[in-house]
Amino acid sequence: MPLHPEIARVLAELPAPPPGPLDPAAMRAAEEAQVPPVADRLPLHAVEDLTAGQVPVRVYTPHEAASYGLLIYFHGGAFFLGSLETHDHIARSLAKETGLKVVSVGYRRAPEHAFPAGLQDCYAVVRWAAENGETLGWDGTTLAVAGDSSGGTFAAAVSAMACDDGFGRITHQVLYYPSLDLDFDTGRYASLRENAVGYGLETAALKPFNAFYLDSGADPADPLVSPIKRADLSGLPRALIVTAELDPLRDEGELYGRRLREAGVDAVVSRYPGAGHGFVQHFSWIPEYHRVFGETAAFLKGAS
Repeated sequence: MPLHPEIARVLAELPAPPPGPLDPAAMRAAEEAQVPPVADRLPLHAVEDLTAGQVPVRVYTPHEAASYGLLIYFHGGAFFLGSLETHDHIARSLAKETGLKVVSVGYRRAPEHAFPAGLQDCYAVVRWAAENGETLGWDGTTLAVAGDSSGGTFAAAVSAMACDDGFGRITHQVLYYPSLDLDFDTGRYASLRENAVGYGLETAALKPFNAFYLDSGADPADPLVSPIKRADLSGLPRALIVTAELDPLRDEGELYGRRLREAGVDAVVSRYPGAGHGFVQHFSWIPEYHRVFGETAAFLKGAS
């Protein structure tokens, strides 16, 4: 189906990007300038900024209870954008809809921090959460990881790291339109060609947007960089993979879901029609797309 009319309207009103190379500082500042004040954000029982070892985290408590399942959330942003602030609304919605305590991770970003600094931060926070479960009020059951776009890359890679380490506490992985193959050869997936232009994220932008990460030492052939290149997917936690119909990255996410199922992993792939890349971050105010949080809650409760 065509791009959702509200998304099309917003994209048509966006100014053209400035000429020249990408400027991380300017792009981050522009993102942060769009963040609404705290008073205008979805209210929860408690939101607290903490430090997990050396990593900043923001902990979202949806309601008062004796204990909670945990969801560790990694924001997107092509490994160099995004922050606890720019993705605060996603973490709040996840906490409200799932009833889980959400821990959002302020991992180190490229280009200032070379690979695998950000990935190591994400994995460290998952281990920290499990080790500090009593302090966090963890009920010892659900320990999910979730991420959007490059945060989905980290969620998949962290799940693999935990599997290889024999750390079997991660129960679920939730990947929103994940970037799972950082080899951007357009011959690899039909969606790179079909959705190349006009839907927000464009195929030609993938290389420059990910260059800060790849130039910092992230090798696209490494399964921790491109999780779809992992040879053996057995033993990974059950997965919900959300894709967008009009996203260049659609096909790699859906292929990953098929490969997980072939490896014996319970994996659900859910494609959102009329959506482009980034819809959870930018367009979850549209009712058709806000339901992604309810679908996530159902998956984490075992109802999907």
